[in-house]
Amino acid sequence: MAEKEMLLWSFKRLGLGFLIIWWFWLASSSASIHEYGREAFTPQENAFFFHGGSEGLYASKIRRDSSSASADHDSSSPPDKPLKGKSFIRFESVSFVRTKDSANKQNAMQQNTGLVEAIILEVKDRERIGGSFLKSNVICCTPGLANSGSCKLGEVIIHKSEDNPDWPMRIKTFFEGKNVETSMSPQMVEINKTGMYYLYFMFCDPELKGTLIKGRTVWRNPDGYLPGKMAPLMTFYGFMSLAYLVLGLVWFLRFVRFWKDIIQLHYHITAVIALGMCEMAVWYFEYANFNSTGTRPMGITLWAVTFSSVKKTVSRLLLLVVSMGYGVVKPTLGGITSKVLLLGVIYFVASQALELVEHLGNINDFSGKTKLFLVLPVAFLDSWFILWIFSSLSKTLEKLQMRRNTVKLELYRKFTNSLAVSVLLSIAWIGFELYFNATDPLSELWQIAWIIPAFWSLLAYSLLAVICLLWAPSRNPTRYAYSEETGDEFDEEGISLTSSAMHVGGDTVAKREFPDGFGEALEEDKRE
Repeated sequence: MAEKEMLLWSFKRLGLGFLIIWWFWLASSSASIHEYGREAFTPQENAFFFHGGSEGLYASKIRRDSSSASADHDSSSPPDKPLKGKSFIRFESVSFVRTKDSANKQNAMQQNTGLVEAIILEVKDRERIGGSFLKSNVICCTPGLANSGSCKLGEVIIHKSEDNPDWPMRIKTFFEGKNVETSMSPQMVEINKTGMYYLYFMFCDPELKGTLIKGRTVWRNPDGYLPGKMAPLMTFYGFMSLAYLVLGLVWFLRFVRFWKDIIQLHYHITAVIALGMCEMAVWYFEYANFNSTGTRPMGITLWAVTFSSVKKTVSRLLLLVVSMGYGVVKPTLGGITSKVLLLGVIYFVASQALELVEHLGNINDFSGKTKLFLVLPVAFLDSWFILWIFSSLSKTLEKLQMRRNTVKLELYRKFTNSLAVSVLLSIAWIGFELYFNATDPLSELWQIAWIIPAFWSLLAYSLLAVICLLWAPSRNPTRYAYSEETGDEFDEEGISLTSSAMHVGGDTVAKREFPDGFGEALEEDKRE
C-alpha cells in the first residue's frame, strides 16, 4: 500500500512537471530571429541602450563587388535564394516609439528631432565604443569632447578601426517633427569577417527617455540560420545518429542470434539504445529545420528535449540496477523497486524543466537564482545516483568475492573501472566548463563552445557501449545471469540472505555452513 501511495505521489509530481513544460513552451524564444516587442531601453552612464542580439557569425562565402557593407533589402522577397552563401544581419520592420510628452516638446517644422543609433560591432572591438580611448567613461559625446573635435555631439562615441573604417558600424534613424514613432529602413548588413557580433540600439538624448523598440532582426550564417555556436552540432548529431545505428544493429544481430538465452537486463539495454538512437535523430532533424527556417520548430524541439530527458533517466536507472546486481546476482530488485522508480520520476521532471529552459526558453531572461533553482536539483540527483551506484557496486563486489565467483567478479570489476573512469572524466570536464564560462563571459571562444554538450553525448555513448560489450548476449549466459543454484539473492540493501547473516549496523558477519551442492556450483562457476 505504501508503494502505491509513493507511485501516486510521483505521478502527481509528473503532472506538475508537464505543466511547467507547457509554460516554458509558450514562453520560448525564436533564436536567430530576434523579436522585439515594445521593449524599453536601459540607462548606462550618459546613454540609453537596448541589446538587440549577439551571435557567432562566419564570413560570407560569396561577397559583393560593392565595398559598402550594407544595402537596402526587400524583406518581402525570398531571402534564401539570392543570399545563399552569405552571412548577414537583416533589419526587418524595426520601429522606435517615444513618449507623447517627448514628441510634444519638439518643433513640428524641424526635420530631425531625435536620434536612435543601431551599432554593430565585433566583440574584440568593444573598447572602441565609448570614450575609453579618450580616457573618459562616457558613452555619448559631451560638449567638451565635441569642441575638441573628437566626436559629434548627441551621438555615441565610436573609434573606427584602422583596418576597416566601416566598423564598428553605425546606422542612424531619426524622429521627424512631433511624430511619436519612426521606423528603420529595411536593410541588410553583410558580414565579411568571422567573429562574435553584438547589436546594440542606443540613444543619447535624455528627452527620448521612455522610448520603446519593436520589430525584429534576422541573423544568418553562410550555410543557414543556425547560430555559429550551434552549427557544428548538427553534423555531430548526424554522426552520433549513425553511431547509435551501428551499435543498435550489432546489438540486434546478437539479440536475434541468441534470443533463447536472453535475460531481462538485455531488454533494458535495448530500450536505452533505441532511446539514444531516437534522441540523436530527432536532434539532428531539429537542427536541420532550424538551419533552414531560422526558427526552432517547437514540436520537434519538445520531442527532442523529452527524448533527452527520458534517455538520461533510463540510462541512470540502467547503471543503478546493473550495479545492484539485477539479473546477475539477484533476480529482482525486491522492495526497493518503488524507490528506484520514484528517483527516476523525480529526475525526469527536474531534467525536463532544465532542458526546456536551455533549448526553448531564453536563458538570459532568467535571474541567477532561477538558473540555480533549475540546475541544483539535477546536480543533486546526479550526485545521489553516483553515490547509490557505487554503494551498490561495493556490496555486489563484496558478495561476489565472498562467494568466490571469479567470472562474475571479473565482469563487475571491469564495469566498476569503466564507471570510475567516466566519473573522473565528468568531474574534470565540469571543472573545464566552469573555467571556460568564467574566462569567456562574452563568448569570444564561440567556435569551440559546441564541444561542451558534445562531450556528454560521447561519454553516455561510451558507457552504453561498455555495458553492451560486457553483457552481450551469448550461448553461455550463465557467466553473468542469475542462477538459483548459487543462492545469489540479495535483500533490499544488497545483503545476502542465503549465505550469511549480516548485521546492518555492525561490522561482524556470522557465517554458516553452505548448503549441499554449493561447492559443486562454485566449481562450475570457475570453469565458466
